[in-house]
Amino acid sequence: MTSVKRARRQVRLSRALGIALTPKAVKHFEKRPYPPGEHGRTARRKESDYAVRLREKQRLRAQYGLREKQMLRVFEEARSESGTTGEAFVELLEMRLDALVLRSGFARTILQARQAVLHRHILVDGQIVDRPSFRVKPGQTIQVKPKAASLDPYMAAAAGAHADVLPEVPDYLDVKLEKLTTTLVRRPKRSEVPVTCDVQLVVEFYAR
Repeated sequence: MTSVKRARRQVRLSRALGIALTPKAVKHFEKRPYPPGEHGRTARRKESDYAVRLREKQRLRAQYGLREKQMLRVFEEARSESGTTGEAFVELLEMRLDALVLRSGFARTILQARQAVLHRHILVDGQIVDRPSFRVKPGQTIQVKPKAASLDPYMAAAAGAHADVLPEVPDYLDVKLEKLTTTLVRRPKRSEVPVTCDVQLVVEFYAR
């Protein structure tokens, strides 16, 4: 899939889910804040409980850019933890390496963050990690590989070029942007994680 087609798909998905998934989608979503298609402007008919829960699950999945099997695997892990399943679910998703690369401001979108990891540009505690799903532990440091840091996208990131499209850095990260390093200080709390989702509905979808 070309970058243009991928961008269009993300815009269309953003409109369908009611959230902007990429900076480019924000502009399109502001112009057309309704679902795509010929009936997009018309009022939604009353949705079933299943449809409402499905959309919330799709929202969460899209914001992390995951396949269904990946989502289900993390959900099962969250369900085995003590405490609230929904909160644990988001917290575990947030500790993925690609998610933290995005939150730290090293990329503009989750897809760019994933590419950075897959292209072996990211170190964890000094070691190359090329698995976007890698679970970062509190105390571990993420860094853009020094040889990659001179590439234009990372130089732009180090200069703060993504600040206008990303949420503020959450308190669970200690970011030194100019050095392209970040440390996961502690486990994220659901209330701090900048994703748009009614996670209880997602839990109800998977627990059905």
